[in-house]
Amino acid sequence: MTGLCGGRKKIVVDGGDGGRRLAGAPSVLAVFPIATGRRVMPGLSERIDTMQIETPPTEKRYEKPEGERRGLIIVNTGDGKGKSTAAFGLAFRAMGRGKAVKVFQFMKVPSARFGEHRLAEQVGLPVEGLGDGFSWKSKDLEHSAQLARDGWAKARAAILSGEYFLVVLDEVTYPLIYGWLPLPDVLETLAARPRDVHVCLTGRRCPEEIMAIADTVTEMRLVKHAFQAGIPAQRGIED
Repeated sequence: MTGLCGGRKKIVVDGGDGGRRLAGAPSVLAVFPIATGRRVMPGLSERIDTMQIETPPTEKRYEKPEGERRGLIIVNTGDGKGKSTAAFGLAFRAMGRGKAVKVFQFMKVPSARFGEHRLAEQVGLPVEGLGDGFSWKSKDLEHSAQLARDGWAKARAAILSGEYFLVVLDEVTYPLIYGWLPLPDVLETLAARPRDVHVCLTGRRCPEEIMAIADTVTEMRLVKHAFQAGIPAQRGIED
């Protein structure tokens, strides 16, 4: 349906989300509730969102790198959701290219059966849980520390073996910042790895020393999280 807004023609569209969307100027999107019987998302009826419309680029904005390909150090850190998720996506991508991949999870128990573990079994991606769960659930933190040290010995051997195209050290930052693993040993291992081995490290508060030598660092910034609204973890999203 159409109407007038400030002397200008407007188009009102039922967006299918319990609101009517007003399109006037190309950079403004206004949302108003209507009685459709559908749930209206909280806050949409009280605010007007402004989005800047951009012209699609007609020229490439970067030059193709001319350097030689080699193994990368990749870091996924920050307080936002998605660090391990992105690392598993990378692992599955490499598997899809026929590459050898190994995932070590420093905080997950060996018996963990989340969605990624189930898919890993189906495609033949080896995933090894090295820990005993969240530190606040540990009955013996020294035992947890020893598990991390034993696990690091396995991960270090895998990195240096040259057998794998990609080695994922999932949540490795936690045993590092807890003092369970020696940072110098991790740095030395990353530096000594075979030239074509990629290593992806995940976890919050990644040590600056690791980020300094990394090739790619992504910081997941927490903007909002469903937990903050009281929504519990859900299968297929968090696990």
